[in-house]
Amino acid sequence: MAFVDTELKDVGMVKAHTVSEKAASYLPADKQWKLVWNDEFDGDALDESKWNYRLNFWGYKSPTYTDEGVEVSNDTLKIHLVRKGDDFYSAHLQTGSLTFDNPAEPDNKNKFWPFGEIKPPKFLHKYGYYEIRCRLPKHDGWHAAFWLQAPGIGSHPDPSVCGVECDILENYRQVKDGKIICGCGWGGYGMNRHWFGHYAFDFEETEDGWHYYGVDWSPEGYVFYADGKMVGKQMAPECAVSNVEQFVLVSTECHGYHREFTRKGGEGETKKEMGNWGRPVPELFSAFPDCFEVDFVRVYDEV
Repeated sequence: MAFVDTELKDVGMVKAHTVSEKAASYLPADKQWKLVWNDEFDGDALDESKWNYRLNFWGYKSPTYTDEGVEVSNDTLKIHLVRKGDDFYSAHLQTGSLTFDNPAEPDNKNKFWPFGEIKPPKFLHKYGYYEIRCRLPKHDGWHAAFWLQAPGIGSHPDPSVCGVECDILENYRQVKDGKIICGCGWGGYGMNRHWFGHYAFDFEETEDGWHYYGVDWSPEGYVFYADGKMVGKQMAPECAVSNVEQFVLVSTECHGYHREFTRKGGEGETKKEMGNWGRPVPELFSAFPDCFEVDFVRVYDEV
């Protein structure tokens, strides 16, 4: 159970010390919470019993996702922007995986099945409060995100049984527009996609650079928070609500590479050949070095 301070009740949140000798959480004040999963990044390497790397993009190896540039030291996770020549890379961490990202193995005997092996998830969860404390990248050309996704999102007409993408934090508009983004989308990423409309709220820097972002996901919908304040609310029935377990992502992405992606293959071909990828945006060349630093990721259940 969380030990609760009362200083933030006037803004609908409370300060809760749930992990000894670590920074407090900011939790919605109208409920009681119990910590059920967390990573405080207090080791000397990424805990791969909790996280894996997303390396594929819609069935092909991504030209920009990597398992390099990840550092755990001084009780924080740092995802560094990596440069090699005129190309850039950064890590995409997740506690599960999206089925459609897994490419079929070359020796797959079932040629009709387009997906590879589905590996056991490290952590899946339904409902609760999901929180990150982090320092955001300082430069444009890449962005950081904290979000939830389901393994089979878009695979059923009813998003409540196949999942909803829930973006708790995206900072791709931070540098140019001074905005942080949050919100939900469902129906997959093709013709049936439905993006409810994301909130864009003002980014306000703190004295030490640390920020809190979280979402209260319940059967009634999603309430988004930043630095102890509610910044958005998307509720049923206007917003689809996932009623299935989802996985957690702490990700970064270099811009430009996925914009021009096309699959090659004509009539009668299997389209297994990687298509044409985009190129890094010019802003990346002045962004290096940069990093996304994370103090903790925590998941709470309502008691």
